[in-house]
Amino acid sequence: MSRLLRPLVSPETYRALLFYGAALGLGVAGFILVLAAWPITLALAITPLVVPLLIGLGLAIAALAQAEAFLVRELLGTAIWTAPAARGTGFWGRGFSVLRHGAFWKQQAHLLISWPVALVPVALLSLALQLISVPIWYRWVGNADIFWRSNVDTFAETLPLAAVGFAVLIGTAHLLGPWTSISRWLASGLLSGEGETVVRSTAERRARLLRALTIDALVAASIALLLVVIWALTTRGYFWPIWPILSLSLVVGIPGWIVLVLERPEFTTRFMLGSKALAIQIGISAVLFGFLVAVWALAGGGYFWPIWPTLGFALAAVVHAAVLYARSQHRIQELETSRAGAVDVQETELRRIERDLHDGAQARLVALGMSLGMAEQKLKTDPEAAEALLAEARRGAGEALEELRVLARGIHPPILTDRGLEAAVAALTARSPVAVKLSVDVALRPEPAVETAAYFVVAEAVANAIKYAHPTRLDIRIRRLRDTLTVEVEDDGRGGADPGGDGLRGLSQRVQALDGRLNVTSPVGGPTTVRALLPCGL
Repeated sequence: MSRLLRPLVSPETYRALLFYGAALGLGVAGFILVLAAWPITLALAITPLVVPLLIGLGLAIAALAQAEAFLVRELLGTAIWTAPAARGTGFWGRGFSVLRHGAFWKQQAHLLISWPVALVPVALLSLALQLISVPIWYRWVGNADIFWRSNVDTFAETLPLAAVGFAVLIGTAHLLGPWTSISRWLASGLLSGEGETVVRSTAERRARLLRALTIDALVAASIALLLVVIWALTTRGYFWPIWPILSLSLVVGIPGWIVLVLERPEFTTRFMLGSKALAIQIGISAVLFGFLVAVWALAGGGYFWPIWPTLGFALAAVVHAAVLYARSQHRIQELETSRAGAVDVQETELRRIERDLHDGAQARLVALGMSLGMAEQKLKTDPEAAEALLAEARRGAGEALEELRVLARGIHPPILTDRGLEAAVAALTARSPVAVKLSVDVALRPEPAVETAAYFVVAEAVANAIKYAHPTRLDIRIRRLRDTLTVEVEDDGRGGADPGGDGLRGLSQRVQALDGRLNVTSPVGGPTTVRALLPCGL
């Protein structure tokens, strides 16, 4: 039974539900954008107006794709960054560069696909909650049919419906695992900007965002003005441009709110647990609420049906806030544990250095001093013996120096400081008895503490694999994507690694001390993958 109900208490379940709720809103906005923009763009394809339309469409699509990638990173834990919008030269070149930009089409495809994918778990959750709550609200529907049951008018008759609702809820919770795998796969294939490793400055990124939002707003305003002019020159009857103008308000409002949250978080996250994701969700919900109220009012009023999606938005925001609060409390405990673990790691390192110095270099230096003293005594009486003692002392000095170099490499290898992570890892794996495939893609060197942690993740993972897993090959992949350094070490050994062992536990504490995460996947029979995510800032 506990296994059956486990997804209901897992934070991953609620993060996935939050993701699909927000993704549904973004997907619907993207769907409306594509449906509204392409007919206008095609209608003006033979005029110069098509260029600003294409540029604005490309920027709007890129902004929505960035928002979806942000949700994937924050709620599904998959590091994905989108490719930047297309850039061309010249008036016509800038427009046609959008059509030639592969990411533009893939991002549109994801916007069109993501909302039906998100609709499935959201619809199942809505159905489950409605069925579970039937015993509460059945009194207010009179003799109307409730789902497949007719004339439900007693509490006992609602209990089977509530039981079905609980079954649907549990089934939905179990479905979310493989369903989020599909969402990760779609996002990786359609949103990820392949090969984008250039890390731009904060000022440049902010200028690009604001410029994109300005162009988006100008293009939307131009389209709205053009439609009003067409209306004024033709019928002047029913003001039909209000409907595409409403759609354009979503195109401007949602990206505008996202940019505001990302660039001015101090004004938007103060009362939202400091969470950009929650601020984005509430802002998008507010924009959609305004859109639905406007549609209701323009359609003649009557029954205020926008209350139901608004209640859904509010419930999603409350659940999101509750999950964030629980995560913050858990995060405080993790930080306290990682701080204590970092102190333990430091104490262990100091004891190891002390032991290595005492048993190695110190002992050799003592023997060296004794050999020099004996040589000094025999220098006049027995020159040959003195010469032999001096030769022995020279060998001892070389061995002591080598041991000190090994000890220094264990603390912080000099090559890491001088030549960077790729050279240090290459030097480390050059001594490996197992074939190693190394891939390093780091355009900008991270901070020294992050670089050191990444080096020791590789060193410890390689040492553990060779010692315990007996692999025939090792794959080491190091990549920096904006503010995250990802380090992966995979071997084809026998698997079964214990994440709670001394070596991996020490690595986890070292990574957590930098606010990173260490994941170890090691099924029996292999392969074993050690994956570290290290924040390295911009």
